[in-house]
Amino acid sequence: MQDRLVFLIGSPRSGSTMLSRMLGAHPAIVAPEEPHLITPIAHLGYFESVERAPYDPVITRTAARALVAALPGGEAAYLDALRAYTDAIYAGLRRAAGGDDASLLLDKTPAYALSLDFLARLYPQARYVVLTRHPMAVWSSYVDSFFDGDDAVAHEHNPLLERYVPAIARFLRTRPVPIHAIRYEALVREPERHARELCAFLGIEESAGMVDYGEAPDARGESTRGLGDPTNVSRETRPTTASLSKWARAATGRPERVALYRAILARLADEDLETWGFERAGIAAELDAIDLGGRRAPRPPLTRYALERRLLVAVRRRIRPDNALGRLVRKLREVCDVLLR
Repeated sequence: MQDRLVFLIGSPRSGSTMLSRMLGAHPAIVAPEEPHLITPIAHLGYFESVERAPYDPVITRTAARALVAALPGGEAAYLDALRAYTDAIYAGLRRAAGGDDASLLLDKTPAYALSLDFLARLYPQARYVVLTRHPMAVWSSYVDSFFDGDDAVAHEHNPLLERYVPAIARFLRTRPVPIHAIRYEALVREPERHARELCAFLGIEESAGMVDYGEAPDARGESTRGLGDPTNVSRETRPTTASLSKWARAATGRPERVALYRAILARLADEDLETWGFERAGIAAELDAIDLGGRRAPRPPLTRYALERRLLVAVRRRIRPDNALGRLVRKLREVCDVLLR
């Protein structure tokens, strides 16, 4: 499968679902829903491990290292065994989507960005498309899509940029595998050019249908109801620049949001930002230009998905580490961890 695999690497809310649909509209590419296949096997204990599990991670990590050391081929044999499993799954996904042996298979799973060292070892000959986007646009979309606009709850749950920006930036700098890097902002401004460059990188013929992906009648790709963008993917049929300044509009009249933007920006390294295609001074100037006393942008229409997320955020607000309910939940978790060990 190595010669037929394409990994689309990007943080959540970076535009990867749109790019996946573009690629899936090409007749030579199969783009199923996010399989999340690599992340679990990256944390079996030898390369990485989980912090909490229904088994003892410490013992598992020790045993995994002893097991691999005892194999005649060592780490290479272990990777071969893991690859045999993932190859079989990928081949099945390709057949299930109507692909043939000549078809490329696209795996677009944002969580892989946090296991890139392992992924590059497992599939060093696969091709990697890396998508970056304005960091504050990523964060704003993440918060407004999944946390009902509550930046504090979102950051407490997942400091997204502090995790993904360094990981992807290091991958782009070291380039341990074949990489084609794209900036979201450039992609939506010139989709035809970037579609051509993608086809050249992947070694396939150009296809005009990639740009107008929503009109492709026989695209074998990601369902709009699958994993990925749950709010915007079905609204557009081709790349659009409409969302480029959306993050700044969403911060208008919200000094607390801009303050968090500045705090996040301060924790990101200049080298990582520049690798993503942005400079600290430019982002800081954009933050300075936001009208903190202006009228707030209206909330998006209340869909079923938005209502579900709003309810979940309301629950999370009530279960805080510093209140009685939060302390009770933490104590129950600690007791369960002890019992499981």
